[in-house]
Amino acid sequence: MKRISAFHFTAALFLFGIASADAADTINTQGPAVRVDKLADGLDHPWAVEVLPDGAYLVTERPGRMRIIRDGKISDPIGGVPKVSARGQGGLMDVALSPDFTTSRKVYFTAATANAKGSGTEAFRATLSVDEKTLEAVTPIFTMQRFTSGNIQYGSRIAIAHDGSLFISVGDRGDRDRSQDWQDDAGAIIHINADGSIPADNPFKDGGKALPEIWSKGHRNPQGITFDTKDGKLYTVEHGARGGDEINQPEAGKNYGWPIITYGRDYSGAEIGEGTAREGLEQPLHYWDPSIAPGALTVYRGAMFPEWDGNFLVAALKFQLLSRMQRDENGAFVAEERLFKGEYGRIRDVVVAPDGALLMVTDEDNGSLLKVSRAEAKNG
Repeated sequence: MKRISAFHFTAALFLFGIASADAADTINTQGPAVRVDKLADGLDHPWAVEVLPDGAYLVTERPGRMRIIRDGKISDPIGGVPKVSARGQGGLMDVALSPDFTTSRKVYFTAATANAKGSGTEAFRATLSVDEKTLEAVTPIFTMQRFTSGNIQYGSRIAIAHDGSLFISVGDRGDRDRSQDWQDDAGAIIHINADGSIPADNPFKDGGKALPEIWSKGHRNPQGITFDTKDGKLYTVEHGARGGDEINQPEAGKNYGWPIITYGRDYSGAEIGEGTAREGLEQPLHYWDPSIAPGALTVYRGAMFPEWDGNFLVAALKFQLLSRMQRDENGAFVAEERLFKGEYGRIRDVVVAPDGALLMVTDEDNGSLLKVSRAEAKNG
Protein backbone atom coordinates (compact mmCIF):
# COMPACT_ATOMS: atom_id res chain seq x y z
CA MET A 1 0.00 0.00 0.00
CA LYS A 2 1.24 3.49 -0.84
CA ARG A 3 0.09 7.00 -0.04
CA ILE A 4 -0.53 8.64 -3.40
CA SER A 5 -2.00 12.04 -2.69
CA ALA A 6 -1.94 15.06 -0.45
CA PHE A 7 -5.27 13.87 0.90
CA HIS A 8 -3.66 10.71 2.34
CA PHE A 9 -5.53 8.29 0.08
CA THR A 10 -3.82 4.91 -0.11
CA ALA A 11 -4.18 2.44 -2.93
CA ALA A 12 -2.38 -0.50 -4.44
CA LEU A 13 -0.25 0.08 -7.53
CA PHE A 14 -0.76 -2.31 -10.41
CA LEU A 15 2.17 -3.20 -12.64
CA PHE A 16 1.63 -5.32 -15.73
CA GLY A 17 3.74 -7.51 -17.96
CA ILE A 18 4.26 -7.14 -21.65
CA ALA A 19 3.91 -9.65 -24.51
CA SER A 20 5.84 -9.01 -27.70
CA ALA A 21 4.21 -9.15 -31.11
CA ASP A 22 5.72 -8.83 -34.55
CA ALA A 23 4.82 -5.18 -35.06
CA ALA A 24 3.59 -4.13 -31.65
CA ASP A 25 3.35 -5.01 -27.98
CA THR A 26 0.06 -5.88 -26.30
CA ILE A 27 -0.25 -4.92 -22.65
CA ASN A 28 -3.01 -5.78 -20.20
CA THR A 29 -4.23 -2.99 -17.94
CA GLN A 30 -6.87 -2.72 -15.25
CA GLY A 31 -9.28 -1.94 -18.07
CA PRO A 32 -8.77 -2.52 -21.79
CA ALA A 33 -5.71 -4.19 -23.24
CA VAL A 34 -3.60 -1.71 -25.17
CA ARG A 35 -1.38 -1.99 -28.20
CA VAL A 36 1.93 -0.10 -28.29
CA ASP A 37 3.38 0.59 -31.73
CA LYS A 38 6.81 2.09 -32.28
CA LEU A 39 6.24 4.68 -35.00
CA ALA A 40 9.88 5.77 -35.16
CA ASP A 41 13.16 5.39 -33.33
CA GLY A 42 16.68 6.76 -33.68
CA LEU A 43 15.60 10.14 -32.30
CA ASP A 44 18.08 12.10 -30.16
CA HIS A 45 16.38 12.84 -26.82
CA PRO A 46 12.95 13.75 -28.24
CA TRP A 47 11.11 16.16 -25.94
CA ALA A 48 7.68 16.85 -27.45
CA VAL A 49 5.28 15.69 -30.16
CA GLU A 50 2.34 17.32 -31.93
CA VAL A 51 0.01 15.89 -34.58
CA LEU A 52 -0.14 17.76 -37.88
CA PRO A 53 -3.48 18.06 -39.73
CA ASP A 54 -2.63 15.27 -42.18
CA GLY A 55 -1.70 12.87 -39.37
CA ALA A 56 2.08 13.33 -39.51
CA TYR A 57 4.00 14.11 -36.33
CA LEU A 58 6.07 17.16 -35.47
CA VAL A 59 8.78 16.23 -32.93
CA THR A 60 11.43 18.23 -31.10
CA GLU A 61 14.85 16.86 -30.14
CA ARG A 62 16.61 18.45 -27.17
CA PRO A 63 19.94 19.14 -28.98
CA GLY A 64 18.06 21.70 -31.09
CA ARG A 65 16.37 19.89 -33.96
CA MET A 66 12.76 19.74 -35.07
CA ARG A 67 11.63 16.97 -37.43
CA ILE A 68 8.51 15.60 -39.10
CA ILE A 69 7.69 11.90 -38.99
CA ARG A 70 5.36 10.74 -41.74
CA ASP A 71 4.63 7.14 -42.72
CA GLY A 72 7.47 5.95 -40.51
CA LYS A 73 10.06 8.17 -42.18
CA ILE A 74 11.94 10.83 -40.23
CA SER A 75 12.62 14.07 -42.08
CA ASP A 76 15.86 15.98 -42.15
CA PRO A 77 16.01 18.66 -39.44
CA ILE A 78 13.72 21.61 -40.14
CA GLY A 79 15.72 24.76 -40.80
CA GLY A 80 15.37 28.04 -38.94
CA VAL A 81 15.40 26.70 -35.38
CA PRO A 82 17.32 29.21 -33.23
CA LYS A 83 20.53 28.17 -31.53
CA VAL A 84 19.73 26.54 -28.21
CA SER A 85 21.77 25.93 -25.09
CA ALA A 86 21.82 22.13 -25.17
CA ARG A 87 23.65 21.63 -21.88
CA GLY A 88 22.44 19.58 -18.94
CA GLN A 89 18.64 19.75 -18.93
CA GLY A 90 18.62 22.57 -21.46
CA GLY A 91 17.90 22.55 -25.17
CA LEU A 92 14.88 22.57 -27.46
CA MET A 93 11.83 21.64 -25.43
CA ASP A 94 8.12 21.94 -26.12
CA VAL A 95 6.25 22.63 -29.35
CA ALA A 96 2.59 23.53 -29.83
CA LEU A 97 0.49 24.19 -32.92
CA SER A 98 -1.54 27.37 -33.10
CA PRO A 99 -5.30 26.63 -33.04
CA ASP A 100 -5.50 28.07 -36.57
CA PHE A 101 -2.46 26.13 -37.82
CA THR A 102 -4.29 24.78 -40.88
CA THR A 103 -4.46 28.31 -42.30
CA SER A 104 -1.68 30.19 -40.46
CA ARG A 105 0.90 27.40 -40.14
CA LYS A 106 2.02 29.05 -36.89
CA VAL A 107 3.83 27.07 -34.21
CA TYR A 108 5.10 27.97 -30.75
CA PHE A 109 8.08 26.40 -29.03
CA THR A 110 10.27 26.78 -25.95
CA ALA A 111 14.02 26.41 -25.56
CA ALA A 112 16.92 27.09 -23.26
CA THR A 113 18.99 29.80 -24.88
CA ALA A 114 22.20 31.52 -23.78
CA ASN A 115 23.70 34.98 -23.59
CA ALA A 116 26.72 36.54 -21.88
CA LYS A 117 25.07 36.20 -18.45
CA GLY A 118 24.21 32.51 -18.74
CA SER A 119 21.11 30.72 -19.94
CA GLY A 120 17.37 30.82 -19.44
CA THR A 121 13.99 29.82 -20.84
CA GLU A 122 12.70 31.49 -23.98
CA ALA A 123 9.53 31.02 -26.07
CA PHE A 124 9.18 31.63 -29.81
CA ARG A 125 6.54 31.98 -32.48
CA ALA A 126 7.26 30.85 -36.06
CA THR A 127 5.61 29.80 -39.31
CA LEU A 128 6.27 26.34 -40.75
CA SER A 129 6.94 26.69 -44.46
CA VAL A 130 4.55 25.02 -46.86
CA ASP A 131 7.25 22.57 -47.94
CA GLU A 132 7.90 21.81 -44.23
CA LYS A 133 11.62 22.40 -44.62
CA THR A 134 12.09 25.53 -42.53
CA LEU A 135 10.67 27.78 -39.85
CA GLU A 136 9.99 31.29 -41.11
CA ALA A 137 9.46 34.58 -39.26
CA VAL A 138 10.93 33.16 -36.04
CA THR A 139 10.17 35.66 -33.27
CA PRO A 140 10.88 35.55 -29.52
CA ILE A 141 7.65 36.20 -27.61
CA PHE A 142 8.91 35.57 -24.07
CA THR A 143 12.41 35.68 -22.60
CA MET A 144 12.85 35.14 -18.90
CA GLN A 145 14.00 38.30 -17.21
CA ARG A 146 17.23 36.96 -15.64
CA PHE A 147 19.67 34.53 -17.27
CA THR A 148 22.07 32.77 -14.91
CA SER A 149 24.77 30.10 -14.85
CA GLY A 150 23.83 26.48 -14.38
CA ASN A 151 22.02 24.17 -16.75
CA ILE A 152 19.06 22.69 -14.85
CA GLN A 153 15.35 23.25 -14.24
CA TYR A 154 14.21 25.34 -17.20
CA GLY A 155 10.64 23.92 -17.31
CA SER A 156 9.12 24.23 -19.92
CA ARG A 157 5.88 23.47 -21.71
CA ILE A 158 3.10 25.40 -23.38
CA ALA A 159 -0.68 25.23 -22.93
CA ILE A 160 -2.89 27.25 -25.29
CA ALA A 161 -6.07 28.74 -23.82
CA HIS A 162 -9.40 28.96 -25.64
CA ASP A 163 -8.67 32.61 -26.51
CA GLY A 164 -5.32 31.72 -28.09
CA SER A 165 -3.19 33.06 -25.25
CA LEU A 166 -0.27 30.97 -23.98
CA PHE A 167 0.53 29.61 -20.54
CA ILE A 168 4.23 28.69 -20.27
CA SER A 169 5.87 26.85 -17.37
CA VAL A 170 9.30 28.04 -16.19
CA GLY A 171 11.52 26.25 -13.67
CA ASP A 172 13.45 27.80 -10.80
CA ARG A 173 16.77 27.20 -12.62
CA GLY A 174 18.14 25.32 -9.63
CA ASP A 175 17.97 28.40 -7.38
CA ARG A 176 14.99 27.70 -5.11
CA ASP A 177 14.69 31.23 -3.69
CA ARG A 178 13.92 32.61 -7.14
CA SER A 179 10.54 30.90 -6.97
CA GLN A 180 9.48 33.38 -4.27
CA ASP A 181 10.82 36.49 -6.04
CA TRP A 182 7.83 38.04 -7.80
CA GLN A 183 10.14 40.20 -9.91
CA ASP A 184 11.70 37.06 -11.40
CA ASP A 185 10.17 34.73 -14.00
CA ALA A 186 11.84 31.66 -12.48
CA GLY A 187 9.57 29.17 -10.74
CA ALA A 188 6.48 30.62 -12.36
CA ILE A 189 3.63 30.02 -14.75
CA ILE A 190 3.75 32.76 -17.39
CA HIS A 191 0.68 34.01 -19.28
CA ILE A 192 1.13 35.98 -22.51
CA ASN A 193 -0.80 36.67 -25.67
CA ALA A 194 0.31 34.96 -28.86
CA ASP A 195 2.32 38.04 -29.85
CA GLY A 196 4.03 38.25 -26.45
CA SER A 197 1.90 41.09 -25.08
CA ILE A 198 0.29 40.95 -21.63
CA PRO A 199 -3.30 39.67 -21.38
CA ALA A 200 -5.87 41.93 -19.73
CA ASP A 201 -6.79 39.29 -17.13
CA ASN A 202 -3.25 38.85 -15.76
CA PRO A 203 -3.20 39.46 -12.00
CA PHE A 204 -0.16 41.79 -12.11
CA LYS A 205 -0.64 43.36 -15.52
CA ASP A 206 0.36 46.79 -14.14
CA GLY A 207 3.78 45.39 -13.10
CA GLY A 208 3.44 46.56 -9.50
CA LYS A 209 3.71 43.63 -7.10
CA ALA A 210 5.07 41.25 -9.73
CA LEU A 211 6.23 41.06 -13.31
CA PRO A 212 3.20 41.57 -15.55
CA GLU A 213 3.58 38.23 -17.34
CA ILE A 214 3.42 36.20 -14.11
CA TRP A 215 0.28 34.14 -13.53
CA SER A 216 1.38 32.12 -10.47
CA LYS A 217 4.55 31.52 -8.46
CA GLY A 218 6.07 29.06 -6.00
CA HIS A 219 6.72 26.32 -8.56
CA ARG A 220 9.93 24.28 -8.68
CA ASN A 221 10.30 22.75 -12.13
CA PRO A 222 6.93 22.37 -13.90
CA GLN A 223 7.44 20.26 -17.01
CA GLY A 224 3.80 19.48 -17.67
CA ILE A 225 0.98 21.96 -18.29
CA THR A 226 -2.41 21.35 -19.85
CA PHE A 227 -6.04 22.40 -19.96
CA ASP A 228 -8.87 20.00 -19.26
CA THR A 229 -10.92 20.51 -22.40
CA LYS A 230 -14.14 19.65 -20.55
CA ASP A 231 -14.07 22.35 -17.87
CA GLY A 232 -11.30 24.63 -19.13
CA LYS A 233 -9.23 24.36 -15.93
CA LEU A 234 -5.44 24.64 -16.09
CA TYR A 235 -3.26 21.98 -14.45
CA THR A 236 0.48 21.51 -14.04
CA VAL A 237 2.78 18.72 -12.91
CA GLU A 238 6.19 19.57 -11.50
CA HIS A 239 9.34 17.96 -10.18
CA GLY A 240 9.95 18.04 -6.45
CA ALA A 241 13.34 17.46 -4.91
CA ARG A 242 13.66 14.07 -3.17
CA GLY A 243 9.94 13.45 -3.08
CA GLY A 244 7.30 16.13 -3.44
CA ASP A 245 6.45 15.93 -7.15
CA GLU A 246 3.14 17.79 -7.44
CA ILE A 247 -0.01 18.24 -9.48
CA ASN A 248 -1.32 21.80 -9.13
CA GLN A 249 -4.15 23.88 -10.52
CA PRO A 250 -2.52 27.29 -11.03
CA GLU A 251 -4.87 30.20 -10.42
CA ALA A 252 -4.21 33.87 -10.99
CA GLY A 253 -1.88 35.46 -8.45
CA LYS A 254 -1.57 32.44 -6.17
CA ASN A 255 1.58 31.07 -4.55
CA TYR A 256 2.18 27.30 -4.67
CA GLY A 257 4.74 27.30 -1.92
CA TRP A 258 8.11 26.15 -3.17
CA PRO A 259 10.50 26.22 -1.32
CA ILE A 260 8.68 27.45 1.81
CA ILE A 261 6.45 24.38 1.90
CA THR A 262 7.02 21.04 0.20
CA TYR A 263 6.37 17.33 0.66
CA GLY A 264 9.93 16.57 -0.40
CA ARG A 265 13.38 16.80 1.13
CA ASP A 266 16.71 18.00 -0.17
CA TYR A 267 18.78 15.38 -1.99
CA SER A 268 21.03 15.34 1.07
CA GLY A 269 18.05 14.29 3.18
CA ALA A 270 17.82 17.66 4.91
CA GLU A 271 14.43 19.30 5.44
CA ILE A 272 13.41 22.14 3.12
CA GLY A 273 11.48 25.19 4.26
CA GLU A 274 8.90 25.25 7.04
CA GLY A 275 7.08 21.96 6.52
CA THR A 276 4.11 20.99 4.37
CA ALA A 277 1.65 23.85 4.98
CA ARG A 278 1.48 27.55 5.71
CA GLU A 279 -1.38 30.01 5.58
CA GLY A 280 -1.55 31.83 2.26
CA LEU A 281 0.27 29.11 0.33
CA GLU A 282 -1.59 26.62 -1.84
CA GLN A 283 -1.64 22.86 -1.32
CA PRO A 284 -1.04 20.53 -4.28
CA LEU A 285 -3.94 18.49 -5.59
CA HIS A 286 -1.65 15.48 -5.39
CA TYR A 287 1.95 14.69 -4.52
CA TRP A 288 4.27 11.71 -4.97
CA ASP A 289 6.78 10.47 -2.43
CA PRO A 290 9.04 8.97 -3.65
CA SER A 291 9.29 11.05 -6.78
CA ILE A 292 8.41 9.72 -10.22
CA ALA A 293 10.10 12.66 -12.05
CA PRO A 294 7.10 13.80 -14.11
CA GLY A 295 7.81 14.97 -17.65
CA ALA A 296 4.38 15.86 -19.06
CA LEU A 297 0.66 15.87 -18.28
CA THR A 298 -2.58 15.50 -20.21
CA VAL A 299 -6.19 15.06 -19.12
CA TYR A 300 -7.74 12.27 -21.16
CA ARG A 301 -10.78 13.31 -23.18
CA GLY A 302 -10.88 10.93 -26.12
CA ALA A 303 -13.10 8.39 -27.84
CA MET A 304 -10.72 5.41 -27.86
CA PHE A 305 -10.61 4.84 -24.08
CA PRO A 306 -13.94 5.98 -22.61
CA GLU A 307 -13.00 4.15 -19.39
CA TRP A 308 -10.25 6.73 -18.90
CA ASP A 309 -12.40 9.81 -19.38
CA GLY A 310 -11.15 12.56 -17.08
CA ASN A 311 -8.09 10.59 -15.95
CA PHE A 312 -4.80 12.43 -15.63
CA LEU A 313 -1.97 10.83 -17.61
CA VAL A 314 1.51 11.71 -16.38
CA ALA A 315 4.68 10.82 -18.27
CA ALA A 316 7.40 9.82 -15.82
CA LEU A 317 11.15 9.71 -16.29
CA LYS A 318 12.53 8.11 -13.11
CA PHE A 319 10.58 4.84 -13.25
CA GLN A 320 10.06 4.96 -17.03
CA LEU A 321 6.29 4.73 -16.82
CA LEU A 322 2.96 6.36 -17.56
CA SER A 323 0.90 7.11 -14.46
CA ARG A 324 -2.87 6.98 -14.95
CA MET A 325 -4.46 8.97 -12.14
CA GLN A 326 -8.15 8.37 -11.43
CA ARG A 327 -10.43 10.96 -9.81
CA ASP A 328 -13.78 10.70 -8.05
CA GLU A 329 -16.88 12.80 -8.76
CA ASN A 330 -15.45 15.62 -6.65
CA GLY A 331 -12.18 15.69 -8.58
CA ALA A 332 -10.10 14.10 -5.81
CA PHE A 333 -7.42 11.62 -6.84
CA VAL A 334 -8.36 8.17 -5.60
CA ALA A 335 -6.18 5.64 -7.43
CA GLU A 336 -3.13 5.29 -9.64
CA GLU A 337 -2.28 2.71 -12.28
CA ARG A 338 1.33 2.57 -13.43
CA LEU A 339 1.81 1.44 -17.02
CA PHE A 340 4.83 0.43 -19.13
CA LYS A 341 7.26 0.54 -16.18
CA GLY A 342 10.79 0.11 -17.53
CA GLU A 343 9.66 -1.20 -20.91
CA TYR A 344 10.36 1.76 -23.21
CA GLY A 345 12.69 4.14 -21.40
CA ARG A 346 12.20 7.59 -19.91
CA ILE A 347 8.79 8.81 -21.03
CA ARG A 348 9.12 12.55 -21.65
CA ASP A 349 5.83 13.53 -23.32
CA VAL A 350 2.29 12.19 -23.60
CA VAL A 351 -0.48 13.70 -25.72
CA VAL A 352 -3.89 12.56 -26.89
CA ALA A 353 -4.13 12.16 -30.68
CA PRO A 354 -7.31 13.21 -32.55
CA ASP A 355 -8.55 9.60 -32.65
CA GLY A 356 -8.09 9.19 -28.89
CA ALA A 357 -4.87 7.17 -29.05
CA LEU A 358 -1.91 8.27 -26.94
CA LEU A 359 1.40 9.45 -28.31
CA MET A 360 4.56 9.27 -26.21
CA VAL A 361 8.23 10.09 -26.79
CA THR A 362 11.13 8.59 -24.86
CA ASP A 363 13.96 10.84 -23.74
CA GLU A 364 16.87 8.60 -24.70
CA ASP A 365 19.95 8.66 -26.95
CA ASN A 366 17.96 6.34 -29.21
CA GLY A 367 14.58 7.84 -28.47
CA SER A 368 11.29 6.62 -29.88
CA LEU A 369 7.86 7.88 -30.86
CA LEU A 370 5.24 5.45 -29.54
CA LYS A 371 1.51 5.13 -30.17
CA VAL A 372 -0.80 3.54 -27.59
CA SER A 373 -4.12 2.37 -28.99
CA ARG A 374 -6.85 -0.05 -27.99
CA ALA A 375 -5.91 -3.66 -28.63
CA GLU A 376 -8.35 -5.62 -30.75
CA ALA A 377 -10.36 -8.20 -28.82
CA LYS A 378 -9.45 -11.79 -29.64
CA ASN A 379 -12.18 -14.03 -31.02
CA GLY A 380 -13.03 -17.17 -29.13
